Amino acid sequence: MKHAFIAGTGSFLPTRSLTNVEIEKTLDTTHEWIYERTGISSRHIAGDEETTSYMAAQAGFLALNAAGLKPDDIDLIIVATCTADFFFPSTACYVKHELGIRRTIPTFDMSAACSGFVYAFDVAKQYITSGAAQNVLVIGSEKMSSAVDWQDRSTCVLFGDGAGAVLLSVRDNPGVIASKIHSSYDRDAILTFPNAVVNPVNKLKMRGNEVFKLAVNMMGDIVDEILAESGLEKSDIDWLIPHQANIRIIKAIAKKLHLPMSQVIVTVENQGNTSAASIPIALDDAIRQQQVKRGDLLLIEAFGGGITWGAALVRY
Repeated sequence: MKHAFIAGTGSFLPTRSLTNVEIEKTLDTTHEWIYERTGISSRHIAGDEETTSYMAAQAGFLALNAAGLKPDDIDLIIVATCTADFFFPSTACYVKHELGIRRTIPTFDMSAACSGFVYAFDVAKQYITSGAAQNVLVIGSEKMSSAVDWQDRSTCVLFGDGAGAVLLSVRDNPGVIASKIHSSYDRDAILTFPNAVVNPVNKLKMRGNEVFKLAVNMMGDIVDEILAESGLEKSDIDWLIPHQANIRIIKAIAKKLHLPMSQVIVTVENQGNTSAASIPIALDDAIRQQQVKRGDLLLIEAFGGGITWGAALVRY
């Protein structure tokens, strides 16, 4: 049987960092108010030339190099994003062009909000285990600064921009042990981002307390589900790499899993919530910082608009 494993990772963060102190000058808020509620002290804000497509390509280059592969070794590109530069051509098509891939491989974008990377990761795994692909580039790239209302302090302080990439390749022994994705229609509209084509003033809206409760409960349930399927225990997990929504959600999920924060990868303090990009950015950072090492068992999980949620167990 064919299995997927993580062959390489990469990430890109915009040059500009926007601190809470700077936000104090334009909003009725303080660094202390933001930090106490979110654990965020700064976030990266993309410039005009740092588009979602550009950031995706930069992260993709780095993942490709880390895996030691050539552009034409790639069989499929999936980009998870809810802030694409265009409806078409897709962000993934742009990445293929920028990487210099000459083969006419399939490429497409994936829309599942903050769960987008986990969704794309699951699809990539299916391509590899079925034998349809040997190397799949999975990218999360977001320009969330364009999606928020910068006068709404309940949302704008949470989000940042960036991109992360993972190169999944085929091998004989399991790397990606299991992955699960779920959805449920958000009829109460607790987390929405209406189409700006319909109305240019449409921006992301979120009812934070309700999102918090759902996220913690759903994340706990899906972890039990994926562990049971894999025949593993919570005590087997070396690292939890959660979607970097805010520190309160991250701590609540870790507590539910009986994991100490010393086994949780946290990058939200200086990056904010980068939606579909947050997990691959955090993973790449943890690998570069030599926290995550080959052989470690990783649990990645995310919750996002839709409502969507998902998780994966990975032997790195």
